Amino acid sequence: MLDLLVIMLERVGMIVTVAFILTRFQFFKNLIYRDKLNRKQEITAILFFGFFGIVGTYFGIALDTNTLHFNSVSQVLTSEEAIANSRVIGVVVAGLLGGYRVGIGAGLIAGIHRMTLGGFTAISCGVSTIIAGLIAGVFYRKGRALKPLTVFAIGALTEAMQMSMILLVSKPFEQALTLVKVIGIPMILANGVGAALFILIVQNVISQQEKVVALQAQKMLRIANQTLSYLRTGMNTDTAQAVCNILFRELQPSAVGMTNQTDILAHIGLESDHHKVGSSIRTDETKDVIHHGQVVVVKDGTIHCDYPGCKLGAAVIVPLVRRGETIGTLKLYYPSEKVITNDNIELIVGLSSLLSNQLEMAETDYAYQLAKEAEIKALQAQINPHFLFNSMNIIVSLIRTDPDQARKLLTSLSYFLRQNVTGTTASQITLEQELLHVKAYLEIIEARFIDRLTILYDVDDLLLCEKIPPFTLQPIVENAINHGIKDMENNSVVQMTVRDIDGKIEIKVEDNGKGILPERLAVLGNMELESESGTGVGLFNINRRLLMTFGDSAALTISSKENVGTAISFRIPKLGVDV
Repeated sequence: MLDLLVIMLERVGMIVTVAFILTRFQFFKNLIYRDKLNRKQEITAILFFGFFGIVGTYFGIALDTNTLHFNSVSQVLTSEEAIANSRVIGVVVAGLLGGYRVGIGAGLIAGIHRMTLGGFTAISCGVSTIIAGLIAGVFYRKGRALKPLTVFAIGALTEAMQMSMILLVSKPFEQALTLVKVIGIPMILANGVGAALFILIVQNVISQQEKVVALQAQKMLRIANQTLSYLRTGMNTDTAQAVCNILFRELQPSAVGMTNQTDILAHIGLESDHHKVGSSIRTDETKDVIHHGQVVVVKDGTIHCDYPGCKLGAAVIVPLVRRGETIGTLKLYYPSEKVITNDNIELIVGLSSLLSNQLEMAETDYAYQLAKEAEIKALQAQINPHFLFNSMNIIVSLIRTDPDQARKLLTSLSYFLRQNVTGTTASQITLEQELLHVKAYLEIIEARFIDRLTILYDVDDLLLCEKIPPFTLQPIVENAINHGIKDMENNSVVQMTVRDIDGKIEIKVEDNGKGILPERLAVLGNMELESESGTGVGLFNINRRLLMTFGDSAALTISSKENVGTAISFRIPKLGVDV
């Protein structure tokens, strides 16, 4: 019995070796990962495991129950012969991984084949093989890993069931009993161990594959995180050099290079002495990738570099694509083509897609930035013609009665207009410049109100060097004048406050005018509103400029009460500019 167990374990070892080969088949991976197989996958699994059961039969040993001698399995057994085999391993694994339909299907193929071989156990062994597939299918659980000890118990159980079937069905009974005494325990133990080893090997191999995929994903994310800040500025020699350094450090090839459509943008590693930045592309393969937009894997010694004695061997060259056009290449060189595995190629192709997407994002960000700047400059360029005409009329009327005042107002108007022009070319100015712009505007307004208007300033001088988008405060002040205190006969007040609040600059414009109606206050600053007076820019556009420049935290805050007044404020980051 012990000799038979050793022989059975040797044969089982040969069978289990096939488990490693199985991990290379996609349908087998589907058995592991998918909760449900489609019809084609089920049929493929049934045929494969059915064939696997047949192989297990032929790897068995024929036992003559009269002489108790073992022989190799032949095409036809005599009436005294039976087979000690590992057929049940394939059927049990089929049921455990694919469910009862796959188990029964594989059992039918392997069982019917066993019946054709003859012998006094042909029917009992054939039927028990089918039942083994059903039993294994009962233990099938979707999405749940199988423990080796559990698989051993199921394999041993099905083999014990086969021994019982031999005793119940096979005739003569004495011959069946002799057979079970000789092969029963060795087959129960060997096939239980075989089924457990089969599942264990498969799970371990696939687990290693999952770890490799996870490591590659982590590497891709790490590379993406490092390269994004560079490629946001587009593809040039500086960004290409930085990206190639990252890839050279992370992937450790012989060399890494990047090109545009004509020139080398960066080359890190072997042969960097002649693959220099700014020089023309040297290899025919790179030119082919740019022309056709297809991945090229270059084998040993076939890189057609025009430099004599270039030692660059094998390489993977992938296109960098933006809006469907190949704008350059990424090249990774290796010491030999043996290093270039399918996993390496997939990783590099993935990097190509990643870098291409980052370049497209950079172009989109750049276009958005240009559009945002154009919109802001268009808003800044707007000047209310009514204000200009009224100012000129006031100055004309003062030329005879008060020439000095007229001269002063003309100077203020000139400064005001000059600041409007400056605002169209500058993205930010100092708070001091912006306040001077507002003061120039208010000096003209005060001349219109003739002692009816008081302007108050509460400004932290330490903040005057901080930056703010030009033409931000004047429209808010103008709104207070035209919509708040315009109709007041006397004692009208406008106050401007600039102070440091929790590390941010709070700017507030307050008036003691008629206030804003509640229904208008609810939408003011959030949508465009019709107005017969004002700058034409409006609080909506000021609010939008602040949001585009500083984000949501810089939005306008408006509070108002009828016949009491209005306060409009916002907060912007304090950049800490040195005074």
